[in-house]
Amino acid sequence: MYAPDVYQLSLGPLTGVAFGPDRQQVAVSPNNNQAQIYRKSGDQWELQDTLSEHDKLITAISWAPNTNRIVTCSQDRNAYVWTPTPHGWKPALVLLRINRAATCVKWSPNEDKFAVGSGARTIAVCSFDEENNWWVSKHIKKPLRSTVLAIDWHPNNVLLAAGAADAKAYVFSAFIKGIDAKPEPTVWGDRLPFGTICGDFASPNGGWVHDVAFSPSGNVLAYAAHDSSVNIVYPSGAGAAPQALLSVRLPSLPYLSLTFANETTLVGAGHDCQPVVLTGSEGGWAISHSLDDAAGGTGAARLTPTATGTRVPSAGPGRLNNDAFNLFKQADTRGQTKPATAGAHTTAGATPVGPDGLLTTVHQNAITAVEPYEWDQAGNVAKVFTAGKDGKLVVWSVVGKPGGLAGRMAGLSV
Repeated sequence: MYAPDVYQLSLGPLTGVAFGPDRQQVAVSPNNNQAQIYRKSGDQWELQDTLSEHDKLITAISWAPNTNRIVTCSQDRNAYVWTPTPHGWKPALVLLRINRAATCVKWSPNEDKFAVGSGARTIAVCSFDEENNWWVSKHIKKPLRSTVLAIDWHPNNVLLAAGAADAKAYVFSAFIKGIDAKPEPTVWGDRLPFGTICGDFASPNGGWVHDVAFSPSGNVLAYAAHDSSVNIVYPSGAGAAPQALLSVRLPSLPYLSLTFANETTLVGAGHDCQPVVLTGSEGGWAISHSLDDAAGGTGAARLTPTATGTRVPSAGPGRLNNDAFNLFKQADTRGQTKPATAGAHTTAGATPVGPDGLLTTVHQNAITAVEPYEWDQAGNVAKVFTAGKDGKLVVWSVVGKPGGLAGRMAGLSV
């Protein structure tokens, strides 16, 4: 496996991450009300601009690759579209009309609209009103019964997937007259007025849905739930039961984010602190391997900013330094019930802790985002990036032979 590129962009969580079109810029929110834009300089990221318009924590960022516009949403119930100008980034007002926090946002493939999920049990589908020079929204409300946690667009620019805290994943029509051309029939249906429900799917054990993802063709939907399951849907048509609804029970903690590398490969990451590859087809899906094999080393690039100081383990006497207390502490904080073994391999669901007290994985806390970073000539995802609560931004190679985990995880299946 190729060594990942690791960058420490923040000392706290990254609550929103989006790369620019040329991958030389990245917009992140360091767990506050600002969006910071970094530009790559060698193997470092240098702060270039700061977008300050929100009053509360920014929850998500999306960067349109063709129009080069950024949209941010926040717990202040607002969203802004940022357009680059010679004098900096200019914000445009978005009329979301929601009374709870905005939780997620994503541009449509054609970049002529975007969707915002919220805690108001509402999805706001936004388009530009040229007459008033602002962005207006249309709402999808039924049958949502709780906070919308994730959204993803179908390649046809019309269908929209959503995952919610009511333990369901949905597929809606976000067709807007005057903006969208009449879509071609898909496996999700052919009559698609705005708000049409093209499918809804429950998690196996009632866990809320953390993320949803369409495959590159749009004919497959995957969603990750808090019951430690990854579910893959193969639809058969409007109003019909799906051809297949497959559920992979994870041996690890729940995933928080998913992305397809191609029609048969899925990358997921979350509370287990490592990105894992799943492969399969309509006949079945299984875990293939982890992209983070601690046995092969991390190969981390120099951190930005450079880490200072050295962690010195306490070796003094006292009741808080005995083996029994340390074992209990590991079980309480890291879910580890056995003492860490030096040089131990990383396995899903049992991430060991090294002698220095750090996890043996690259990420030291939950991964909150995994997205495509680079594509090969065939259009398949060659690299993905992950961002997490440890403030790290990591670029991983998906191609190449599986690392040492492949054999140890080969027996895990649906």
